[in-house]
Amino acid sequence: MAHATPQGVKLLNGWKRPGRFDKGLGAQLPEAYRKFWREWKLTTPAAVHYIPKEQEWERDEVTHAIKPVQNIPLPLIDTPESHRGIWGGEAVIKGFQKRQQTKRRVPHFWVPNLRRSVVHSYVLDSYMSVVVTERTLEQIHECHGFDHYLLKNRACDLRSALALKLKREVLQALQNGVPALADEPERQQEVLKEYRRYLESYTSEEIDWYGHTYLEAIRKLQKQLREAEKVVPHKLEFRGKLIEQLRQAGISEAGKLEKPDAVAGSSAEHKDSDIEALTKLESSASSSWLSKMNPFGKKET
Repeated sequence: MAHATPQGVKLLNGWKRPGRFDKGLGAQLPEAYRKFWREWKLTTPAAVHYIPKEQEWERDEVTHAIKPVQNIPLPLIDTPESHRGIWGGEAVIKGFQKRQQTKRRVPHFWVPNLRRSVVHSYVLDSYMSVVVTERTLEQIHECHGFDHYLLKNRACDLRSALALKLKREVLQALQNGVPALADEPERQQEVLKEYRRYLESYTSEEIDWYGHTYLEAIRKLQKQLREAEKVVPHKLEFRGKLIEQLRQAGISEAGKLEKPDAVAGSSAEHKDSDIEALTKLESSASSSWLSKMNPFGKKET
């Protein structure tokens, strides 16, 4: 069967469209970031805008026919404003609304009720003014604190880039021993004792790559590649090779022209014996190696 298809084995199970992690710099991203991406984008979040049905079958109220239950989540729109706030899993919903009985339905956007509030992080020891929803405040109260809300919920339930960034900062602070409370050792130990259990689910590499968007992860990877392989300009590279060649040739010619006692005396007077040898070779008429390197120089007869 494989030999009958034009692409061979690749088309037996259908053509797989290359994703963002299959080509380019995305293929070089570590597994730690891919794990976060699957948790953020590929995991089904908790139902927020609909009530899921627990039973597998239901009876239609009109026809009384038995049909399977399909809990299909509503398509959500994540606006740029949602990533600058913490909406508690809510988002913008696009649909249709029939406002009059005799008129056609019209498009409509349902937007959550937003308000600005102040939240406090014990781990970061800071107060933050953010745009939240009523559901966000309810979840913070249910989790008994803003830090518990960030650390208990998955990335798919937090949704916003701001919440994921704060979660990464909280995890890094716990990993480093809560440096914000270094002046209060007793309170620092209490916070570590209360929140340390959340570090068991993450490694140091996963914490480092957690909460980054795809573009931020690519820029971070590019920075790491530049630091690992520092590019030396060709000007410096060729100059270093030329100086090394001149030094090697100068030392060998100087050994032929001078006696050992004279060479020992000159090395004692000057620290850089290679430069001194090159200077003597330039003034010497018997130095033939320099004329060989210069193609425009006059040949000796």
